[in-house]
Amino acid sequence: MDKPIVAIVGRPNVGKSTFFNQIVGKRISIVDDQPGVTRDRIYADAEWLNRKFTLVDTGGLDTESDDELLVHIRRQVEIAIDTADVIIFLVDGQVGVTPADLQIANFLRKTRKPVVLAVNKIDNYEDESMVLEFYSLGLGEPIGISSIHKRGIGDLLDRVVKHLPDKEVEEEEDQIIKIAVVGRPNVGKSSLVNRILGEERVIVSDIPGTTRDAIDTLFEMEGKEYVIIDTAGIRRKSRINEALERYSVLRALAAIRRCDVALIMLDATQPVAEQDAKIAGLVHDEGKASVIVVNKWDLVEKDTYTMEEYKNRILQRLGFIAYAPMVFISAKTGQRVHRVLELVDEVYSRYTMRVSTGVLNDCISDAVAVAAPPSEKGRMLKIYYATQVSVKPPTFVLFVNDPELMHDSYQRYLENYLRKTFGLTGTPIRLLVRQRS
Repeated sequence: MDKPIVAIVGRPNVGKSTFFNQIVGKRISIVDDQPGVTRDRIYADAEWLNRKFTLVDTGGLDTESDDELLVHIRRQVEIAIDTADVIIFLVDGQVGVTPADLQIANFLRKTRKPVVLAVNKIDNYEDESMVLEFYSLGLGEPIGISSIHKRGIGDLLDRVVKHLPDKEVEEEEDQIIKIAVVGRPNVGKSSLVNRILGEERVIVSDIPGTTRDAIDTLFEMEGKEYVIIDTAGIRRKSRINEALERYSVLRALAAIRRCDVALIMLDATQPVAEQDAKIAGLVHDEGKASVIVVNKWDLVEKDTYTMEEYKNRILQRLGFIAYAPMVFISAKTGQRVHRVLELVDEVYSRYTMRVSTGVLNDCISDAVAVAAPPSEKGRMLKIYYATQVSVKPPTFVLFVNDPELMHDSYQRYLENYLRKTFGLTGTPIRLLVRQRS
């Protein structure tokens, strides 16, 4: 099961980043007294009482805006709760209940998501009385904590893990291919989803999403069942884009973690942006199969070399997923859209491929014969044998004499050799190096 998501929500300067850093055990977020320091989405995996989850440090809910104040707050809170399984609402005990706290609490009370109210900056027992005021928010019993002194954080996390989803929840149907459509705003995600679902497809049912309120669509084509996880249209059009942009990576992460294959959509009329690289990086880091879908190809003036030139520009920014096949489409006209599901099937078959131990070791032997393993101080790396331990993505373990002798460059060489030998298109490869006991 994918790790649940726990989001930290609150107005600026209540100590969210300090709290985040204490839990994950290292200085990941920038801590500063100036509001707005946390401009990007920052998340990290954490663990408490043997329960693993992803903790998200959000930017402060800006209540100082004098333009569309309630809309601004509502949109940020909605996005935060949209992907979260549990919400930690952090407030400042030294300041007391503020109008902004009340506004945020009003929205949180209307959700079905569990909310744990944490009153920060309760640095000693004399401050405990400050916690009582926060009962007025109507979110249950507040917990007094001190992020700086790590006071009360254990009690808070005890309550958080009680709300996490059951670890034993099983996949509904392992044979159904789950597809996430991810990308920046306005690249055509909605158009592609509508085109896929509208062309001779049988829509079977709607399935509530596991980490958000959006609807996933189960459909069938040529006897195969798919679930399309529609992240299209989830970010509302607004001029308050800076705050909303911070949440887009989290939304993509939630969708990616639930999928088998990610369709990374790009806009052919725009250069590849940093946000495109971030989203592609999430797909790669989560070990998901992927297809790069370049949309709006009908709007590009083309000659004989246009497509190859565009591919090269993509690889300059997204070289770390060079294994992903590309398809150039127009969701508006339907050009090459049929190829999208064909590629989904192709990369999924590689994503779930198993290689027998004998064939795998023959491949490794061939690779070693072509390029000798590295050596250091007179000691050469010896690879005794290899075995595949899992799929989704294909994961191999190499048993060697000394893992320290495995240089990154040689490991990449072996990954590329495996990819070429077994045709592992569209899927990352995990190569684990272990010392033979």
